Amino acid sequence: MQTTSHLLMIKPVRFDFNAETAVNNSFQQASDDKAVAEKATLEFEQFVTILTHAGIDVTVVNDTAEPHTPDSVFPNNWISFHSDGSVFLYPMFATNRRQERKPHVLAAIREKFAVNNTIDLTGYEEQQLFLEGTGSMVLDRTNKIAYACLSPRTAIEVLNEWATKAGYDTVAFVSVDSSGSPIYHTNVMMCVADRYAVICLDSIPDQSERNLVEQQLSGTGKDIITISFEQMNQFAGNMLQVQNKEGKPYLVMSSQAFQSLTADQVSRIEAYNPILRSDIKTIETNGGGSARCMMAEVFLPLK
Repeated sequence: MQTTSHLLMIKPVRFDFNAETAVNNSFQQASDDKAVAEKATLEFEQFVTILTHAGIDVTVVNDTAEPHTPDSVFPNNWISFHSDGSVFLYPMFATNRRQERKPHVLAAIREKFAVNNTIDLTGYEEQQLFLEGTGSMVLDRTNKIAYACLSPRTAIEVLNEWATKAGYDTVAFVSVDSSGSPIYHTNVMMCVADRYAVICLDSIPDQSERNLVEQQLSGTGKDIITISFEQMNQFAGNMLQVQNKEGKPYLVMSSQAFQSLTADQVSRIEAYNPILRSDIKTIETNGGGSARCMMAEVFLPLK
């Protein structure tokens, strides 16, 4: 199944611009605003309210003030949850992001869901090799395909081991921003839903790699909705399809991403599912991630 109605979200306590991740995340912009943490908390709460009102089950876990983890609002990078009861832990590029793997988060998940197996890939951090979860990989769960743009945060060695353990095929490629720098996470340039995909094909400079990605998407029956560099920069690729408790699908994105879309793009998306959107501009600006990054999908069996 491609979508779930269960999400894990981490309520930020000391959200802030993270200098450790900014070295290879061109989407981050430092702010002089002294109320960044407070504004991020309000944006988070509003986002959760929108999701829950749509009938989506959100497990909210409060972050802790210590150790200071400024990016804790993006849990999908360090952990993923799968329908066979497996949990994967991922090697993280930034040292301070490794501290996001807090025991109380895992405890909250175990209270509600059945965990059968934990696969820990964090040892790769010692080799300076990284794979940042469903940021580094965009998963076609139905067809068992992991799309991944290689970058300082997405190493082919770790990707291949993950794929072997998870039983997935991989489609690896290089993706760059409009200035030619590697895109740090695949989930800012593409989104795979049940019957369609949203992708910035222009960001894949190698024509053969671009053709490969297109062929894989088309070959699995996906309607390809392309976005521009400018739309990608406004997080129009950072979307996630979820479903509510009745199985009704939605595409979740930020208000900024929605406002960047053309009427035709919105129409094509809404032919498949309604759109849910929330204003998370403070989080996007300072954190360099958007709506998709804030939601860790939980496919584990309920207890």
